[in-house]
Amino acid sequence: MATVADGVGVRRWIVLSEDGRFVTLGRATDPSDEEVGHAEKALRAQGLAGWLAVMSGSPYARAAPSILMVRPLAGPRGSFEAAVEAFSADRRRSG
Repeated sequence: MATVADGVGVRRWIVLSEDGRFVTLGRATDPSDEEVGHAEKALRAQGLAGWLAVMSGSPYARAAPSILMVRPLAGPRGSFEAAVEAFSADRRRSG
């Protein structure tokens, strides 16, 4: 039986960058519009872009988490699917 300790059932809001890196915005509550705006501004300031997304599952568990796009941030040029594949490739290298 899967447990929260396995990462199953864990939901987090993330910002997924075009190169597959991510940061967590929160787990207990949905991010506010202000928090999302600050994240988007920070991406632009670094010359990056990405997506606000919801990750279900742990990025550190064996089972791959699912990532659902919510909306683009800072005008990404690449596809969301390519960013998810870059995230997955990084997990395979690390894992």
